[in-house]
Amino acid sequence: MSDDAEDRPGLLTLGRRFGATLLGTLHNRGELLVVEWQLEKSRLAELLISTLGVLFLGIMGMVMLTATIVLLVPEEFRPLAAGGFALLYLLSAFGAWRWVKSLLKQQPFAESVRQAQQDRVWLDSSK
Repeated sequence: MSDDAEDRPGLLTLGRRFGATLLGTLHNRGELLVVEWQLEKSRLAELLISTLGVLFLGIMGMVMLTATIVLLVPEEFRPLAAGGFALLYLLSAFGAWRWVKSLLKQQPFAESVRQAQQDRVWLDSSK
């Protein structure tokens, strides 16, 4: 029976192991958060640059196309053609706004949140 007592770690040893495990877990989660932060910054920069490029090129193309078509329409129908294009552009802008809004709804730091939820579940199951 004294062999069993000698093989079991003491309370201090268990506390150290628990502390080391806790620190290791916090370190891993911190590294994950840093990586995700860098990815989010890159994603946001890419989103902003792409959006600005699409807007600029789209506006330039639509202005040229609109001007060409309006000038090709007979003179008495030009106001109707211009109004039709204005309506088309407003509807397109609304659709683009909804698309950008859906992109912004993506949850940042999704993997960190998922890992924290898994940790919580694991801790609750060990009670």
